[in-house]
Amino acid sequence: MNIRSKTLAVATLGCKVNQYDTDAVLTQFLEAGYTVVDFDEKADVYIINTCTVTNMGDRKSRQMIRRAYRNNPSAKVVVMGCLAQTSPEEVGEIEGVNLIVGTDQRGRILELVESLEITQRESLVEDIFAVRDFEELSVTDFAGRTRAVIKIQDGCNQFCSYCRVPYARGRSRSRHPQNVIDHVESVVRGGFKEIVLTGIHLGLYGRDLNPPVTLESIIQQIADIPGVLRLRLGSIEPHEITDQLLELVANNPVVCEHLHIPLQSGSDRILERMRRSYTTGEYREIVEKVRAEVPELAVTTDIIVGFPGETEQDFLETMEFAEEMGFSRLHVFKYSKREGTPAASFPQQIPNKVKNIRSKRLIKLGHSMAQDYHRLFLGKTVYVLVEEVRDGMAEGLTNTYIRSVFPTSYGEELVGQIIPIRAIKADKQGILGECV
Repeated sequence: MNIRSKTLAVATLGCKVNQYDTDAVLTQFLEAGYTVVDFDEKADVYIINTCTVTNMGDRKSRQMIRRAYRNNPSAKVVVMGCLAQTSPEEVGEIEGVNLIVGTDQRGRILELVESLEITQRESLVEDIFAVRDFEELSVTDFAGRTRAVIKIQDGCNQFCSYCRVPYARGRSRSRHPQNVIDHVESVVRGGFKEIVLTGIHLGLYGRDLNPPVTLESIIQQIADIPGVLRLRLGSIEPHEITDQLLELVANNPVVCEHLHIPLQSGSDRILERMRRSYTTGEYREIVEKVRAEVPELAVTTDIIVGFPGETEQDFLETMEFAEEMGFSRLHVFKYSKREGTPAASFPQQIPNKVKNIRSKRLIKLGHSMAQDYHRLFLGKTVYVLVEEVRDGMAEGLTNTYIRSVFPTSYGEELVGQIIPIRAIKADKQGILGECV
């Protein structure tokens, strides 16, 4: 007699850290024999990993929860992540929710789902600021991706005036170095060639451990693991780019020539109101130092437009500063008023119409800068980690984070391989190349 395996559908909103957390929970269910189906299909269990960085994140999270219940009113619906942590009562009022888990204790989700009746509701949300240890959640299945994202840090101590993340994630907590190494070795055995280190505030890695360790030390240890061909870093705050880190980027061929350095604003007045810990002058010095060591290094960044009190002059300063920095990619966010943060009560909140206009102008500048950066590689050989092959075209990323495509006579066997190509055309999206 055939016994139907239980089915699971998952939805993840937000950042790479959230994606890692989802993958870790998914690993538990796969090992227990569950079959993963598309979120819009009928499933026995739905898991929604929520985001609360912006109002849009909140809204999309609520929409996905309601969609899960509509898809199958008899399913068990699990809501986890940042919105679940900061607003468990609000989540609990949504019809069909059975289990609410914040940003800790996610290792118990499978056990609780298996024991809960469909008519029951349970909340496992604790004071996140009381959590002192990194929650070990390993991932063995990265859902067909070619890059393995490894979370090594959680939480943030910075408390920028606009940000809700510390209230959702708590204080900085680091993963023990040996656990990091063991996890990387396991995914390398699984065939992954690129490792992406991620965290909420990655630059704080190791400072809370006893004895303390440094981010640079764990990078060096990972780079020394046989089989690791690429090591990419997540977001690094400007003042956390040390000489030792820069030396690794410049001289270790495994460490990708790509740094994501958040700017948030090119106006010193706005940076101070945001409670950022640097000025534009200090940021400039760091980028100049980085480029002196690695001239073709990709520097990507985040910028928020429409922060309370941002004048047209402040915005123009941001545009001019971004253009001066020559970023290879801009991630533009419209300021989102988050309840409980200092900036939510600041005067001179910017109308949505103004935010939209400024966002479009900055995105347009970002496209222009991306194209300029991509053109630097015309005629040169770059190395592409192939993610997909379709209709005779392979697609993937260079170590400088450029989306690249090239024609090939090979098929799926090329996925996961690093292929040298010569760049022959560039636009804002990336480069077109030919095999060398």
